[in-house]
Amino acid sequence: MTGKIILLIEDEKNVADVIIQGLEEDGASVLHATNYERALQLLQTNKIDLVILDVLLPETNGLDICKNFRNLGYINLPILMVTALGGPENVVLGLDSGADDYLSKPFKLIELKARVRTLIRRNHEIAKQSQVNEKHRYIYKLIEIDDYKKVAYVDGQELNLTATEYRLLLLFIQSPQKVFQRSELLDKIWGINFDIGSNVVDVYVNYLRKKIEKVSPVKAIHTVIGMGYVLKIED
Repeated sequence: MTGKIILLIEDEKNVADVIIQGLEEDGASVLHATNYERALQLLQTNKIDLVILDVLLPETNGLDICKNFRNLGYINLPILMVTALGGPENVVLGLDSGADDYLSKPFKLIELKARVRTLIRRNHEIAKQSQVNEKHRYIYKLIEIDDYKKVAYVDGQELNLTATEYRLLLLFIQSPQKVFQRSELLDKIWGINFDIGSNVVDVYVNYLRKKIEKVSPVKAIHTVIGMGYVLKIED
């Protein structure tokens, strides 16, 4: 937990003191608030890694605070809810309000630490995976390719492409508005660096064009007479 910043929203001083001491022993920095206004101020001015939120607060209850945080855009922020209300229906209410985990009081500090480490680690893995996916995502106008999953979409609808059609569209979307000569397409898609005297490029471009236009009437792949093909969508 070294270097992590945790926001604790807890109005019981003795409980807060124990949690703060325990987390700081593991290298975390703990910011403490006893109400929604102070908690929101700390959240907006610090890079918070996790929130520990008590349900039973004197003003705004923890369920509403959790919902407000989510509505304000803190969708991926891990929130661990703690409360003396440990019945199954209360657990459901807590999770439904947007909490990622729910811990009933009284709890052992070692269990709280384990839950905190798990939530932070899980959030880190999700963020890392999201970064990987973003590196493999290509978007041009209404066409999108997720090269991590090898899936292409037009206007949000998945295209049913063959492997060759997929590679062709991927090449186009990596350089939209670039005119590709037939010889270049032969080289990059089929690995043929000379003119084989066939219309294989034209045939596959036509296949791809038809599949795109079946989903959307927008013209996407254009023929540049005497030169080749280009992916271009006019606004």
